[in-house]
Amino acid sequence: MDKLIKGLHHVGVAVSSLDDALKSYRSALGLEPTFVKEVKDQKIRVASFRLGESSIELFEPTDPTSTVAAFLAKRGEGMHHVALAVDDIREALEAAQKAGAVAIDKEPRIGAEGQLIAFLHPKSTRGTLVELCQER
Repeated sequence: MDKLIKGLHHVGVAVSSLDDALKSYRSALGLEPTFVKEVKDQKIRVASFRLGESSIELFEPTDPTSTVAAFLAKRGEGMHHVALAVDDIREALEAAQKAGAVAIDKEPRIGAEGQLIAFLHPKSTRGTLVELCQER
């Protein structure tokens, strides 16, 4: 599997208020987002901060029934997932499953930046939600 991973794509951070989090990241860290947008099918609003080859994505739920809303209710604000860059998401997803990881997404879908994404369940990745990302 390690040959399939190119590096860290981004770290996802769940927040209850994206506007408040943007103020904090601007004032405390001097960062400006590269984009802020709503991803309707995931029921979230996202802001991304590019940091070299990787980024930090802050996201808030736009619907109380979203998985992010459930995460916030259970765990509060904080790191939600780690996203790993791959060249071939289908190959990486298959390899992860063969190694015992449980795929949340059986097929890749489109992410916030138009890339292909698929999530691996945290129960099979030592408590961390892992996202695989393939640029298109």
